Amino acid sequence: MLHELLLALLGYTGDLIIDEREHSKSLGVDAPISDEPTFKLAPDISFIQPSERDLIEKITTLGFYYRELDRFSVRSRNLSWIRSANASSLASDLSKPKAEKPSVYRRAIANGIVEILSVYRSAVLHIEQKLLSDTVPILATVTQGLNKFFVLLPPLYELVLEIEHDDIRGGQLLNLLHKRCHCGVPELQACIQRLLWHAHQVLYNQLAAWMVYGILQDQHGEFFIRRQEDKDVEHGSSHRDISEKLARMSTDDTSLTDWHLGFHIYLDMLPEYIHMRVAESILFSGKAIRVLRNPSHAFRFQDIVYHQQVPRGSQKVQGFSGRFPFLKDPFADKELIGEELLPQSEADKIETMLLELKESSEFHKRSFDCAIDSIRATAASHLWQLVVVRADLNGHLKALKDYFLLAKGDFFQCFLEESRQLMRLPPRQSTAEADLMVPFQLAAIKTISEEDKYFSRVSLRMPSFGMTVKSSQVDLPKTDGNAGTALSSASSEISLDCWDGIALEYSVDWPLQLFFTPDVLSKYCRVFQYLLRLKRTQMELEKSWASVMHQDHTDFAKHRNDHVKGSVSQQGRQRSRPMWRIREHMAFLIRNLQFYIQVDVIESQWNVLQAHIQDSNDFTGLVGVHQEYLSALISQSFLDIGSLSRILDSIMKLCLQFCWNIENQESSANTSELEHIIEEFNKKSNSLYTILRSSRLVGSQRAPFLRRFLMRLNFNSFFEATAKGVLNVVRPRPTLSVLNQQ
Repeated sequence: MLHELLLALLGYTGDLIIDEREHSKSLGVDAPISDEPTFKLAPDISFIQPSERDLIEKITTLGFYYRELDRFSVRSRNLSWIRSANASSLASDLSKPKAEKPSVYRRAIANGIVEILSVYRSAVLHIEQKLLSDTVPILATVTQGLNKFFVLLPPLYELVLEIEHDDIRGGQLLNLLHKRCHCGVPELQACIQRLLWHAHQVLYNQLAAWMVYGILQDQHGEFFIRRQEDKDVEHGSSHRDISEKLARMSTDDTSLTDWHLGFHIYLDMLPEYIHMRVAESILFSGKAIRVLRNPSHAFRFQDIVYHQQVPRGSQKVQGFSGRFPFLKDPFADKELIGEELLPQSEADKIETMLLELKESSEFHKRSFDCAIDSIRATAASHLWQLVVVRADLNGHLKALKDYFLLAKGDFFQCFLEESRQLMRLPPRQSTAEADLMVPFQLAAIKTISEEDKYFSRVSLRMPSFGMTVKSSQVDLPKTDGNAGTALSSASSEISLDCWDGIALEYSVDWPLQLFFTPDVLSKYCRVFQYLLRLKRTQMELEKSWASVMHQDHTDFAKHRNDHVKGSVSQQGRQRSRPMWRIREHMAFLIRNLQFYIQVDVIESQWNVLQAHIQDSNDFTGLVGVHQEYLSALISQSFLDIGSLSRILDSIMKLCLQFCWNIENQESSANTSELEHIIEEFNKKSNSLYTILRSSRLVGSQRAPFLRRFLMRLNFNSFFEATAKGVLNVVRPRPTLSVLNQQ
């Protein structure tokens, strides 16, 4: 009976101690775990007292817990899936049902459970030796020797039961263990912490692979960093959709694809005690290491001279296999440029920090966060050196400012003058872009020097367009003019809306795609289209004045030569004076708005950006500053305020219509239409001033130089008085006689 009891404590039943499940089905290693203890004393044993029977059944529950924990460990540590992965799986799939998905985290937990069970087996062996050597009470000795395991094995069994039933793995398993560590039993807490330590060994191995080599070591989807295609497959996205997002990027630069769309944080596997900010730092560090260890072929050849000037280090890629034995550097056979972008000494520092965390007996959140922050700072610093210094980031920023923010004003002035006659007509959908290339190249020949190495990266684009008017443009109500006037107005609206689609593209090489993402370039393009419309409007207002003055001087000379009385010319000038007054109002508003955007907004924000570039050595910090720079350009130019943006579009549209009507006034009697344009302009300009001087805008930090703009507009209180008048009148309609009195 003694050995029957001792064997039952090690999970082996017999005639005295039986397993109730054996009568229903045979048990094997793959048998599901039981929800409750099934070891019982045989019912046909009659010579044992009821009190002793209860005590024996209580003791034998430890044997049940031992067997279930041991069975879980054997299943979790089974490596047959490795052999099956290498062999042909077709026959096995047909012959037997699909095996459960393996888990390296469960295997680590199983290793910890094996350690605890070995201590339990030693205790049972010690009890056997004591019972055989001395005459002592059997049940009392067994109870006394195994008393501490009544505290350990039942909670461990409940833990394993929950893992099996809920299929917990990866980061979820770390969460479960971390919660179970908080208990009031020191012995149990020490055991759970040991299991958590084993699970953290897997986590640190995955972190080392990711943050030292840029390798995602996660065969079973248990790491909280995942490839993007896994997420897209879950949401039904196709690989074509993914590739289209990077259609403008180089096809052979896989590191850039990985940077933008390659990896993401899988929240279901992120342990709760790892903050999201820390997880993002881990994601960034691994992506940065992948970029530094995988430079593009074009960059390697361009950087040969630079590397010849820098002395090569004598270090070799070594030292990692002893401490993280599963890792092997796949980049050792490549050129040393990858090592120079990330020096081996820096990689050793990262590996050492992770090794110290790995060898610690307990997980300290503060130490973990500090180590991750240090690794992220190291990766960001080397990425900054690559992008800012070697790739000449500041030169490209200056080029974007010159061409997308119209800093090269002479070039765009020449381009608009060369294309002025072309833009007076509706664009031809099939050849619009090719038509624009002629004035674009002429302007480049006249104004761009051969030393400008960035202009070759700029290309003009005319996106496909339809003949419908944009919703952002405000349509004027139809007037009672003749059919020719209505047709001319419709043609003008189509021309304005379609030519507004002119855009620029900028070709970016590796590794600047990390900085100039498609979203960033689209923001630059948005500001460019706005500024080009503004400059075009200003030029048309100036050209209309010059054109009509030239015509006026020609007419005056003609009348003088024909000996016609000057009263006719004087009467014509008197009739035209109201139109020139409103043209001056338009030009005044457009000039001040253009000055405000170019000087108060763009130049001031550019100086702030340059100061940060000089002081920074962190790539992510620089990306954030550049995003703030773009956001400030958009917000301070009022492009993100729908009402203001629509009003500004309407004002520019009215100015262009005014110019075209003035130049065509001899061919059609359009006095009523001019009055309508004047009325609409007064209304829109006063609405613009009223909104801009509101306390929400003037008092906010989104437009720090707005007061200067308002002061220039209202230097003689004209705008303020006109705006108050508009607020008190339901529908103001100034006439030509009223304009003459101003």
